Amino acid sequence: MKKLELIATAAFGLEAVVAREVKDLGYEEVKVENGRVSFVADEMAIARCNLWLRTADRVLLKVGEFKATSFEELFEGTKALDWEEWIPEEGIFPVEGKSINSQLASVPDCQAIVKKAVVEKLKAKYHTSWFKEEKGQYTIEVALLKDIATLTIDTSGAGLHKRGYRTLSNKAPLKETLAAALILLSYWNPDRVLIDPFCGSGTIPIEAALIGKNIAPGMNRGFVSEEWEAISKNIWREARKETHDLANYDKSIRVYGSDIDAEVLSLARYHIGEAFLEEDVHIQKLDIRDLRSRFQYGCIICNPPYGERLGEKQEVEKLYKTMGKVFEGLDTWSHYIITSHPEFEKFFGKKADKKRKLYNGRIQCNYYQYYGPRPPKGQDKE
Repeated sequence: MKKLELIATAAFGLEAVVAREVKDLGYEEVKVENGRVSFVADEMAIARCNLWLRTADRVLLKVGEFKATSFEELFEGTKALDWEEWIPEEGIFPVEGKSINSQLASVPDCQAIVKKAVVEKLKAKYHTSWFKEEKGQYTIEVALLKDIATLTIDTSGAGLHKRGYRTLSNKAPLKETLAAALILLSYWNPDRVLIDPFCGSGTIPIEAALIGKNIAPGMNRGFVSEEWEAISKNIWREARKETHDLANYDKSIRVYGSDIDAEVLSLARYHIGEAFLEEDVHIQKLDIRDLRSRFQYGCIICNPPYGERLGEKQEVEKLYKTMGKVFEGLDTWSHYIITSHPEFEKFFGKKADKKRKLYNGRIQCNYYQYYGPRPPKGQDKE
């Protein structure tokens, strides 16, 4: 198989998590930059990374990179690349773009130039002057950063956060990729109990169950590159078979979610069913003040309200004080809380052992991590 350069895009703050996932899949030549993780791999990696990466936004195939300070340089550089290796005569190839700190600042103009250059290259290959663009999706992106143009083709289609189980959503859903990252950044393991007392539509508990049972997040959805002529159907067949072979369906896990909103909990139950996890994720209506556990050790991972809307701040600060008192009663547990409130620790009543800057959509947050004592050997399985 030929060597390719792939880029797993990531939300700011999650690059190191994505890089670790890429390495865990066996890909070594990994380079971490803002918002992206580049690595050298083969065609099989296109399938495996789309199926397995839990925290990346999408997987891009890098076609080329060059300096471009003029439209002529952009045109010639783009035209020189091997587009015909990937895009068939009838392929649909829209062009998206972005430009940061570059002389070529007009994104629409850059998109038009790249489209024209790709058409010229494909004309020479297919000996035609007109492309109908009817079959297969090959979305090209031209990304300009400090006058360096990076040209990619998107292999994912819908963003990787779309696992297939969340067909309905509540007002402020947590992205599946961020929920998975919160779990991977914690010390939770599948033998420990996990509780999310603000579970909303169930994203954190569902992602924890998928991780605990080693179920590939992309197992139940499709990707645009599955239809590409340039990638053998056997590659995708083999990669999908691997997801079934490695899934630990029989693994018993203890994941719980609660919320005070009965309506949102009905959504959670629906999503749990769509993910085939009814036996693994247990949901109940519960006020945070009534949170208790019969287990001595475990992890709380949650995304409580932030108080972003006018008039909600005081209510949320009161909630954080309540959380502090309730969580104090679970002093042998580890607590992981994401919020954008800058004074969370003050109201919670305790300074975090560690905090990490993350983004929930465009909202800058901190992930507050409070470590409980390490359970005695074998106590995790109580």
